[in-house]
Amino acid sequence: MSKRIEKIQTWLKEQNIEAVFINSKENVFYLSNFLTDPHERLMGLFLFKEAEPLFVLPAMEEGQLRSAGWQHEILGYKDHENPWDLIKASIRRRKTGNPEKLAIEKEVLSYSRSKAFLSLFPKVEVINAEDKLNELRVVKDEREIEIIRRAAEMADFGVQTGVNALQEGITEMEVLAKIEFELKKKGIRQMSFSTMVLFGEKSGEPHGNPGSRQLKAGDFVLFDLGVVLEGYCSDITRTVAFKTVSDKQREIYDTVLKAELASLEVSKPGNRIGDLDSTARKIISDAGYGEYFPHRIGHGMGINVHEFPSMSHMNDGVLKEGMVYTIEPGIYLPEVGGVRIEDDVLVTENGYETLTKFPKDLQIIE
Repeated sequence: MSKRIEKIQTWLKEQNIEAVFINSKENVFYLSNFLTDPHERLMGLFLFKEAEPLFVLPAMEEGQLRSAGWQHEILGYKDHENPWDLIKASIRRRKTGNPEKLAIEKEVLSYSRSKAFLSLFPKVEVINAEDKLNELRVVKDEREIEIIRRAAEMADFGVQTGVNALQEGITEMEVLAKIEFELKKKGIRQMSFSTMVLFGEKSGEPHGNPGSRQLKAGDFVLFDLGVVLEGYCSDITRTVAFKTVSDKQREIYDTVLKAELASLEVSKPGNRIGDLDSTARKIISDAGYGEYFPHRIGHGMGINVHEFPSMSHMNDGVLKEGMVYTIEPGIYLPEVGGVRIEDDVLVTENGYETLTKFPKDLQIIE
C-alpha cells in the first residue's frame, strides 16, 4: 500500500472516521498514480479506517488502472449499471457497521453524489477531507519536483517559441498556435490552462482572450502559458516589447520586475506566506500603481495549476521546504497595456529556486 494512502488511513484512525470518499481526479491521481478524466461517469476512491481500499470506476478503464500500479480491489461498472448499488453491496461485505463519521471532499462532490454517498451511511457526521489532502500535497517529494522542473523547462521553451514567432502583422492566435504546435511536437498533450498571447492594449487585461489583434511596433506582448507533464503543471508569464518601448512602458516593466525579485527574496522556509504579497504590493503601490495590481501574488502549483495555498497577503501560513508556487506581480493600465512577470518557485532548505528560467530583463524584440 502506498505511503500516501497509509497517511490517510492513519488520519482516519486518529479522527475516528470510518471512511473517506475521494472523488476529484487530482486527489485520486495523487493517491493511486492513476490519472484520467471520467467525464460524467462516477470515479472515486474509498479508503477505510481498517478495511482494504476500494476503487470505483467505469469497467472500460480497469486495465489502465492496473497498469498504473493499483493492487487493491476494483469495482468496475458498465454504463447500464448503477454504481451506487454496487458500492453499497461492496461496503456491506466489509462489515463497517454504522459509522459515526465519514469524510468527503466538500468542495468537489456534487449535491446528487453527496446524497447518494450519504444514503449508504445514514445519520453520520460528515468531515471535510480536503484540509488533510492539501496538507499532504503542499510539500512535494523528490519525484514530483523532478517532474515539475521538466514541466517548467517546457514552459520556458513555449515562451521562446512565441518570441521567435513575433513579426509585424502576425495575430495573437497565430503566435499561440505556433507555441502549442511546437510543444505538441515535444510530446506535450495538454496545456495547464488556455494559453494567453496578448498584444498592446490587450496586455492590460490580466485574463485577456487572444484573438485577431495584429502585432505592431511599440506593443507589449504578454505570454502566459504552462504545460501538463506526467500529471503535473507549470505556469510562466513573460512580457516583452516589440521594436520600440516608451519611457512609461519601461517604468512599468522595471517596477514589476523589482517587485517580483523582492518577493522572491522572501521565499524562505519559515517566512509568512502573506509577506510575499505584501512585499511586492508595497513596491508597486509606492511607485503609484497600486490600484493597477488587482490580484494576489501567486498560487500553489502541482497536480493543479492553481492549488493550495493561496498566496495572498491575508495568508498567515508559513513556507515549508518542498512547497512549489508561483510569484506573478503585474501592473495593468486599461487601454494602454500591462506587464506581468511570473515564475514557478521551489522552496529549498535555505531559500528558493526558480524553476522557470526564461530571462526577465526587458527584451525588445526587433
